[in-house]
Amino acid sequence: MTQELIAPPKFDYDIENYIQSDMNNRLFCTFSSEENLEELLGTIQNKYTILYNKIFVLYAKSQDEYVCTYNVDQVNITTFLDNTILVHRKKESKTLYTINSLNRLIESLNGGVLDTKYQINWSDYQNCILLTKGSELKRINTKLFRVIDL
Repeated sequence: MTQELIAPPKFDYDIENYIQSDMNNRLFCTFSSEENLEELLGTIQNKYTILYNKIFVLYAKSQDEYVCTYNVDQVNITTFLDNTILVHRKKESKTLYTINSLNRLIESLNGGVLDTKYQINWSDYQNCILLTKGSELKRINTKLFRVIDL
């Protein structure tokens, strides 16, 4: 019997709910404090079958928090771990972002206009996570802490 993680304090971002049918092979991002990191990594491995057999752990110095990213197949999803969001990734710039943060970014770069064809210079957003808090865009710079090969 696996013991569920005690929920760490909520992090200062919008944690958006997603419909399960929209989650085939999606990238999850779970936030953790240093104290809960090892326990969280064990919980992730016990709860899900991780695609590509890797969990990437990033460190956000400005927030003093860790970010675990991992791909999970829809079949494995019954519930979300606390402090987990669905993100997208730009491989070239190592940028993680939510759809809401992408929309806020485009609006901020394009005079308040949301244009889905707007071209973002992703090199300006290397090694970071773009998130929202309400209507505010938040940029969290990250660096790779470790890669866990399963």
